[in-house]
Amino acid sequence: MKAKKFFNLLLVCLLSSATPWNTAMSQNYSRGGGYVDLTVAAEKSVNAVVYIKTEFTQKNSAWDDFFGGTIWENLFGSAPSLYPVQAAGSGVIVSPDGYIVTNNHVVEDAVKATITLNDKREFNGTIIGTDPAADLALIKIDAEDLPYLTFANSDSVKIGEWVLAVGNPMNLTSTVTAGIISAKARQLNLSSRMNQTEETYLQTDAAVNSGNSGGALVNASGKLVGINTAIASGNGFYTGYSFAIPSNIVKKIYNDLKEYGQVQQAYLGVSIAELNATLAKEYGLDDVKGVYIADIEEDGAAAKNDFQEGDVITHIDKMPVNSLAEVRGVLKTKSPGDKVQVVLVRKKEKITKNVTLFNIEGTTELLKN
Repeated sequence: MKAKKFFNLLLVCLLSSATPWNTAMSQNYSRGGGYVDLTVAAEKSVNAVVYIKTEFTQKNSAWDDFFGGTIWENLFGSAPSLYPVQAAGSGVIVSPDGYIVTNNHVVEDAVKATITLNDKREFNGTIIGTDPAADLALIKIDAEDLPYLTFANSDSVKIGEWVLAVGNPMNLTSTVTAGIISAKARQLNLSSRMNQTEETYLQTDAAVNSGNSGGALVNASGKLVGINTAIASGNGFYTGYSFAIPSNIVKKIYNDLKEYGQVQQAYLGVSIAELNATLAKEYGLDDVKGVYIADIEEDGAAAKNDFQEGDVITHIDKMPVNSLAEVRGVLKTKSPGDKVQVVLVRKKEKITKNVTLFNIEGTTELLKN
């Protein structure tokens, strides 16, 4: 998202650029009553989180609104002048040789990205690849022996677990705030898109604001559990909740962008409906657990394994799935050709199937640009 531009559709805002922030810190006590020491996690993470300054060139939007570039060139023989735009965000070093994960909206359309480390060294960043659908991007800088964060297993994160959010809000570098995991597998209406995203998010009450985009959400051990992406707000400022892309999804996309330059997404080939008491009664189901298969894609992975409309998926790879976000959260960590175990309920009978996932073209091949 470019500087000074906020999107506030349906109370969810992306987090690049700088705005004021506030937080109310509570005492960090564990479930057993002991003090939770977050200082080690903070020390690890501040050195692995970077400040990203991006530069863009844009035409004068007022002239574009009235004339458009082509008409202007035909009338006057030259295009409207370009003017520079700057934006800022955060990123996380995930390897000692300089690979950095951030949000796509931090670097989208950037002609230059300058990376500043916590020790104030500056590097030119090369954008290796992006995944706009997941709002993730991978940057590389020419450096060695850098401090970096290792990935935690975000599936193991528990609601109520203490986390730290680390980033650069309001150009205040290396800012650390604390909170807990408030919810998992959230699906959002993000402001840059007119419908629900295909992503699943961790929700936290750690204070984050514009400029935190692409920064780290870490656990008490200092391991990366998510990339901070959005806040719930009606005014562009933090009001109590923020959202992060889970680390298992980040790790998968990081590896894909690094190795292939694009994401290798796996598909099950079904359209599903989330169950509630009303739908369960309508479909003649005894339980509201799982997700209902409303349609099956012809020649997709599910069709090849004899899934049927009306089946209810309860587990994928031993993970309970009760929402579209949870299904997508599991599949986002898989690649075409991966095998998953799917547990179905069909007319009160439990069925287990081992399914080989396909790509968007209906094969198990890895896609190339």
